[in-house]
Amino acid sequence: MIPPGAHVHISGVGGVGMNAIAQLLAADGCRVTGSDRFLDQGTRLPVFDALEAQGVTLVPQDGSALTADTAALVISTAVEDTNPERRRARELGIPEHHRAAILADFARRGPQIAIAGTSGKTTCTGWLGVVLEHCGRNPNVVNGGGILNWKSPAAPGNVRLGAPGNEWVIEVDESDKSLLRFHPDTAVITSITADHHSLADTVALFRQFAQQVKHHLVCGPGVRPHLENTPGLTAELHDIGPPLPVRHPGEHNRVNAAIVARLAECRGIDPAAARSALDAFQGVERRLESRTPPGARPRVFDDYAHNPEKIAAAIRALQEPGESLIVLWRPHGFAPLRQNFDALAAAFADTLRAQDEAWILPVFYAGGLAPKGIEGADLADAIQQRGTNARALADYPETLDLRPGQTLLVMGARDPELPAFAGRVARHLRQP
Repeated sequence: MIPPGAHVHISGVGGVGMNAIAQLLAADGCRVTGSDRFLDQGTRLPVFDALEAQGVTLVPQDGSALTADTAALVISTAVEDTNPERRRARELGIPEHHRAAILADFARRGPQIAIAGTSGKTTCTGWLGVVLEHCGRNPNVVNGGGILNWKSPAAPGNVRLGAPGNEWVIEVDESDKSLLRFHPDTAVITSITADHHSLADTVALFRQFAQQVKHHLVCGPGVRPHLENTPGLTAELHDIGPPLPVRHPGEHNRVNAAIVARLAECRGIDPAAARSALDAFQGVERRLESRTPPGARPRVFDDYAHNPEKIAAAIRALQEPGESLIVLWRPHGFAPLRQNFDALAAAFADTLRAQDEAWILPVFYAGGLAPKGIEGADLADAIQQRGTNARALADYPETLDLRPGQTLLVMGARDPELPAFAGRVARHLRQP
């Protein structure tokens, strides 16, 4: 554990996982600096103001913040080896720590509840945190998205600090296999599908994680068959009950509610109290987040969906009889688009109706060495070839005039322009 008062530098501090670490370390008494390529490019993300309000100093991503007195450089898997801060750290002998290692250190301060799976992690993490809060547990929560219950100008909403010895509810990541750093008391695997890895590799990864769970492991739909007969599995497996009626749209949210209720029961919460507390959850930033007032028409929604399962679930949640849906989606990387190309085309073609349409933007490129050679236009062509309305966009529309009976769903990961565009369209609709 990094001692209070030490200087820690966070590379890529604008990322949701990285800014959570910055908040934890700052609250722990460390002197925290952070850099981000968006900041260097002149893009002022809203999270930067919140971090500064919590005492984090923002600096250029050029290595100048690291000195002989720096105790650690915190990175994620996305920070390339050629990053100037990593080079500077090597020159000065400053140790590197992966963000998940820092999170694992904090989570060892109390009982761990780890939320894993290829879909639904962020929503279930925040939802469980809210349920525990309303049932009097005062948990610590570290999440991959801002919880609207906790979000404010000075708090991104992805971190909630309770008493250190209380439960730590944490979202753990399979994309970089960092979930294997955790040995939780209680865990859930919400779903197992091909996403960042092949299905076979994903199953093997979650089976390894399951071996590290100490007491209770909740299985989302279709998960138990992958885990049964896992050598070394000691945790008790729990199936969820039927989907629960909730105010958040979509069958996937009804399933998420059932997952959260079962997790709460595993933590000793009275089942009736847990179900009652489900309604206190206001939702997650960029998870079917409505950008227009309740009941307004036309509607604008913003969602983080980036894999086939999440895309299909978001589309189905917003399809209304007699209305049409425009889905604007941006692939978040060349490698994920290439690996999931056929499944992505099917996700759009199999869920969009005759009156709906997919608008596909170019791949979001934030740097790195990933091979290109595939683009959003290729996906738009593949969707069209399956008989579904789709078109490729060269860039974001300046604005969009939606008609009554239309819904715009803006989807995708990583690109900060996605929520900004959804906000612009919603503001345009409110203008006389």
